[in-house]
Amino acid sequence: MNFDRLNRILPPLLLIAAVVALWWFVVVQSESLIFPTPRQVAAGAVELAADGTLWRHIGASLLRVATGFLIAMLVALPLGLWMGRVDAAYRTFNPLFQILRPISPIAWIPIAILWFGVGDVSPVFLIFLAAVFPMIVQTAAGVHAIDGRYLRAAENFGVPRARLFRQVIVPAVLPEVLTGMRISLGVAWLVVVAAEMIVRSSGLGFLIMDARNAGNRYDLVVAAMIIIGLIGLGIDVAMRQLEGIKQVRWRYGR
Repeated sequence: MNFDRLNRILPPLLLIAAVVALWWFVVVQSESLIFPTPRQVAAGAVELAADGTLWRHIGASLLRVATGFLIAMLVALPLGLWMGRVDAAYRTFNPLFQILRPISPIAWIPIAILWFGVGDVSPVFLIFLAAVFPMIVQTAAGVHAIDGRYLRAAENFGVPRARLFRQVIVPAVLPEVLTGMRISLGVAWLVVVAAEMIVRSSGLGFLIMDARNAGNRYDLVVAAMIIIGLIGLGIDVAMRQLEGIKQVRWRYGR
């Protein structure tokens, strides 16, 4: 491992170690009988992993996020491209989306239950709502940011509309689309925990509520919270790797 890489990794690792040490110190000094120590949380996570419960909940949460996010992509990307290219479409739809976008997906939980019940469809619907609006807005903004010279040059050479989208607009807007996807996926993973608290049997959100209700197992509650954070970090790192793709890396300085 070279020095530069060590210099990037070591400071956050030291900070995390300091936070864990402070956590342990505060719990021990307060002599809390409820809040767990780091060791108890680790033991709870090992307990869940050993009997397969942890993997079942993680798989359920990831599946719901992937489903809601993919549906959001199928809706948001074509709609955002269309709004970016057609001024009338932008003027018509943008005010509605700007009204809906600030509404927290959590506020939709009662309506989701009313429409879809407490099965898997409700959290997928909430994840879709969390992901779709940032992608629409960011994609449309990306199209608007394209240098008009490229579009005028293509039009002057008589480039067909389909080819214009494929070879000019889509490559130019990819960095903005990637930004929208990254924001949307982060929000979707954030929402899944609250959304799964209304699910009957699976998911990390359900695990938190079940551990709290079944004997105040706060070691499992905190373990699930840490796992959610680690998975969120992994998702963000994976999305960052897309910045290295040849078609999008030109927009980024690093």
